[in-house]
Amino acid sequence: MKLREIVELLDAQVLCGDDMDLEIQTACGTDMMSDALAFIEDQGMLLTGLINPQSVRTAEMLDMRCICFVRGKVPGDDVVELARQRGIAVLTTRYRMFSACGKLYQAGLRGGDC
Repeated sequence: MKLREIVELLDAQVLCGDDMDLEIQTACGTDMMSDALAFIEDQGMLLTGLINPQSVRTAEMLDMRCICFVRGKVPGDDVVELARQRGIAVLTTRYRMFSACGKLYQAGLRGGDC
């Protein structure tokens, strides 16, 4: 699924990342970065409500290409800049995590292997 499709599905605002043709194959949703590090493999997108730099660092360690902050949360400029430096697109959506994940799943995006 292309990033532009995700932006449209989630009615998301793009905070950084200009490659709307970026292909996202899988996604996961969690607010617990320790769980992400312990259990997630082969993910392209992280959905989270955790708006501190740790979410970007976790996404980077897992080679994720996009972070979507849910529940209308907007990270600070420092977090967005860190993501920009790491080549990670950043979105924000008003949807809660369950709804955002459900919309993506319904549109064909899957969770990958664990």
